[in-house]
Amino acid sequence: MTRTICMEVDDEVLLGMNKSPEELAGEMRLAAAVKWYEIGLISQERAAQLSGMGRASFIDALSRFGVSPFQETAVEILDALNESGV
Repeated sequence: MTRTICMEVDDEVLLGMNKSPEELAGEMRLAAAVKWYEIGLISQERAAQLSGMGRASFIDALSRFGVSPFQETAVEILDALNESGV
C-alpha cells in the first residue's frame, strides 16, 4: 500500500531552488532517504525505494550529499574482524 503525504511550500522556496513542484518533491524524497539512511533509521534498500531510485542510482546519489554508502565505520569493521578471529 502507498500513501500520499501533502506539504505546503511557499512559492519563494520553489523559485529559490529553481524547481517545479514535482522536482522539489523528488528532491525532498531523496534528501529524506539519504538522511534517514545516514543515521541508520532505514536500510539502503528502503532508502532507495523511498527515493524512487534503483539501489545503484541511490548509491551514486549518496556521494552528492557526501554520505558514505557504508553504514559501518572503518573502526567498527576492524573490531568485527578482530572479534571473528580473522
